[in-house]
Amino acid sequence: MNATSASRPDDDRLDPQLLRIAAVVVLGTFMSILDTTIINVAVRDLSRDFGTSLATTQWISTGYMLALATVIPLTGWAADRYGTKRLYMASILLFLGGSALSGAAWSMPSLILFRVLQGLGGGMIMPTGMTILSHAAGPRRIGRLMGIIGVPMLLGPICGPILGGWLVDDVSWRWIFFVNLPVGVIALYAALRVLEPDEARPHHTLDWQGLLLLSPGLAIFVFGLARIAAAGNFSAPAGDIATATGLVLVTAFVFHAMRHPAPLIDVRMFGQRTIGASALTTFLFGTAFFGMSLVLPLYFQIVRQEPAFDAGLLLAAQGIGAMISMPLAARMTDRLGPGKVVLTGLGCVAAGMLALSRIESTTPFWVIEPVLFTIGLGLGSTMMPSMSAAMSTVQRHQIARTTSGLNVVQRVGGSIGTALLAVVLSHQISGISPVVAQGGLAAMSSLAPATQASLAASLNAAFGHTFLWSFGIVFLAVGPALFLPRRKSRIRPDEGAALSAME
Repeated sequence: MNATSASRPDDDRLDPQLLRIAAVVVLGTFMSILDTTIINVAVRDLSRDFGTSLATTQWISTGYMLALATVIPLTGWAADRYGTKRLYMASILLFLGGSALSGAAWSMPSLILFRVLQGLGGGMIMPTGMTILSHAAGPRRIGRLMGIIGVPMLLGPICGPILGGWLVDDVSWRWIFFVNLPVGVIALYAALRVLEPDEARPHHTLDWQGLLLLSPGLAIFVFGLARIAAAGNFSAPAGDIATATGLVLVTAFVFHAMRHPAPLIDVRMFGQRTIGASALTTFLFGTAFFGMSLVLPLYFQIVRQEPAFDAGLLLAAQGIGAMISMPLAARMTDRLGPGKVVLTGLGCVAAGMLALSRIESTTPFWVIEPVLFTIGLGLGSTMMPSMSAAMSTVQRHQIARTTSGLNVVQRVGGSIGTALLAVVLSHQISGISPVVAQGGLAAMSSLAPATQASLAASLNAAFGHTFLWSFGIVFLAVGPALFLPRRKSRIRPDEGAALSAME
């Protein structure tokens, strides 16, 4: 075997250059994953410092996820047009710019705007990194490589709330954004030195009309939905008009995509039974889970009066459960079929959500932590197997587009979930006392500790009602999950590894 053949992507050996490329990808993707979870423990402090309601503050998460959903379909076109190395470095640079501006934000509107900018960069980091890694490793090595680098990626949901809580309590909430800067600079330098430049090979033009219909349509629809939920009915004209306008734009995009030869998202694929079932399951589960991820830290901080760092530690049980169940679920999917695994995962999450809705303000933490661990087990058993089911029905050349479409659906569901559950919780809390009704979380933080303690039972009921909404949405996801295949999956190892990386 000569030197050339020893370094081919089809070779089984994980050579040092490939491991260096993997390290560069891990740096970027870990940073973007961390930023999705690190913000949730700071919502209370941000609402207090800027004097805004929870319904407004939640847009720092909702806007970020909408930005992610917008740029994910653009990644393939941009990689062809500009090359993967340049796109990867540009994505990190845009993410860092958004991080620096977010840390320096002077008002809630400016912070929301800069978070959107951060999301535009963060949304392209992971898919571009996975493309670079797949090209460098080849199909024979990608499975083993993903087994190595998957662990640090799974640590993001565990480390995010803990690191964010420590920064909020002992440093400043601004450092939950500034902490990205040193990591990003190292990732940029490593990418410049390690990644090989590739030539741009544009294959198709960008669907600009679809982009101009879908992105504003989703944002306007989510805004209108939040206004309707805040009013508790359809009596808010601004909410009704925004929701209707958003639906019209999204519907127009669907009709446009049905006719376009290379649409932004190929909506025709959702007409296939398995892909459609996977998409609807992913959408509903993303709605419930991401919404709950915003609400749960607030429960520990507001009802249980825990500092942000302790709230982050309490949330770690959920991430540990997901880290344990994800590789096990991948193996069980191959043996039993994705349908059975997904239904089991949804059952775990639904049971956990229902249990959270029934806890009291004095329930011991040793009772709550196993519930969060169970929800984590369900999370790891739902997302990846659901996407795996869709991948098992498409041809190799359709994998990238299908994965992109499913990730967009998941992020859109997450943005709707954060907006909806935040407004539901805000509406519930506002009915507790006149002071809270006028100022929301910002006014609540100004109350004396004794007064806050006396409101604990009422606040607990408000959170319990919100968790019940999450349970209802997860229960709805069982319907489409029943249509997922219940036989052995035929996904190739390299595709399964790539899917787990998209989590």
